[in-house]
Amino acid sequence: MAADKSQYFPVCLKIAGRRCLVIGGGRVGERKVQGLLAHGALVTVISPELSDALAALLRAGTIDWLDRLYQDGDLAGAFLVIAATDDPAVQERIHAEAEARNILLNVADVPKWCNFILPATARRGDLSISVSTAGKSPALASTLRQALEAQFGPEYGALVDILGALRDTVLAEGRPHAENKLIFARLADPEMAVWIRDGLWQKLAHHIQEVLGPDVPLDCLETARRAYRQG
Repeated sequence: MAADKSQYFPVCLKIAGRRCLVIGGGRVGERKVQGLLAHGALVTVISPELSDALAALLRAGTIDWLDRLYQDGDLAGAFLVIAATDDPAVQERIHAEAEARNILLNVADVPKWCNFILPATARRGDLSISVSTAGKSPALASTLRQALEAQFGPEYGALVDILGALRDTVLAEGRPHAENKLIFARLADPEMAVWIRDGLWQKLAHHIQEVLGPDVPLDCLETARRAYRQG
């Protein structure tokens, strides 16, 4: 069956230090702002009013604020825009400007105006597992996210940190790409997360040394163990 070319292309964006706009200062806009800030964005809110939480962020100097309704031209220089307004006429104007400027736009709960959507995401440290229904059923996406959070506990965040550190060690040895690929496949045993969860750190160390050799530095295990114990 041919792929539907209208489907969304899954991608992860690095927004740290980039200018992002949220149009709307209510509860929906508040959630969007908090998500952007959590990933290092430089956030400006455009709205004649702010929720209490957004007002607190403004007082702390965490966000910028344009105290008015959206105006044509406001999107200039933005990397990403989220429209959190329920006014269809304003949504359409924002969409038209975003299209003209080739700017990433999400209009909350209105998929037809979006050129990107925000999936439901389960996070465990640097591990992100996202679920999208292309905007057709956010409730289902949320239900599946909760199931993923139950299935993948904090041990997976620790495992990602360990594998990331070991990846740097392996790459520093300068082997060919094909050889590294085989090493990484052997290293990423699915039981490793279970060993972390059950406190079997010596078993984890033995597995790593079996794959990478007895002289491989294991400082990353102690770092991960401390972080895991702290929560």
